[in-house]
Amino acid sequence: MAPPRSACGAPPQGGAANGPAEPDPRRPLDGGHAPIVVLGIGNVLWADEGFGVRCVEALQQRWSFDAAGTPVTLVDGGTQGLYLIQHVQAAQRLLIFDAIDYGLAPGTLKLIEDDEVPRFLGAKKMSLHQTGFQEVLQLARLTGRYPASVLLVGCQPQELEDFGGSLRPVVRTALEDAVALGLDRLRAWGARPVPRPAPPSPDEAVTVPTLAIDGYEAGRPSAEQACRVGDERFLLPR
Repeated sequence: MAPPRSACGAPPQGGAANGPAEPDPRRPLDGGHAPIVVLGIGNVLWADEGFGVRCVEALQQRWSFDAAGTPVTLVDGGTQGLYLIQHVQAAQRLLIFDAIDYGLAPGTLKLIEDDEVPRFLGAKKMSLHQTGFQEVLQLARLTGRYPASVLLVGCQPQELEDFGGSLRPVVRTALEDAVALGLDRLRAWGARPVPRPAPPSPDEAVTVPTLAIDGYEAGRPSAEQACRVGDERFLLPR
């Protein structure tokens, strides 16, 4: 399993993050992590399940972070589960984007903060990656290396059973509002986002180029050409 991809606005610093009680909010943490970690989780291969990853991708494509502000690390966490523990343990402030089944109208955004985040992920899980990430948060707390602030920006999905599908229009629209909410919180935490004059190079991007939304959409076969509900060799005839 490939490790999660990240982009950090601070230079790498060797060693493990020990999470001091009163760290300098502008100083990069050990291991190259910035004090603020932005994490997108989900599976881009299953339609609206990719909401969180697409949020982090859009954030990086459009914004960079001024070195005068608190440094920020962007992470495409995908479905990595426990492999994300190092990012959570290193963060002083943690911003999470994910698709969450709130039982609301598709595209509805809801913000969950701090102690409610792991509880809510446990109660509202709709896929295995959420079960794994709830455990990541619990493990980070047990090790005593848990962020001082956590914000979950969740979006109610419309469609999940569409293998190879992309975000539905209502969720794609919600992504814009989610990124704006995320930027507001990052500014409140001391980051200084500035518009990018041009997108980052493929080598700098947090999302692998073949799964970046433009390339993914361009190379995706139609529903007539490729089964969207699983492997058609094993599906029962209708």
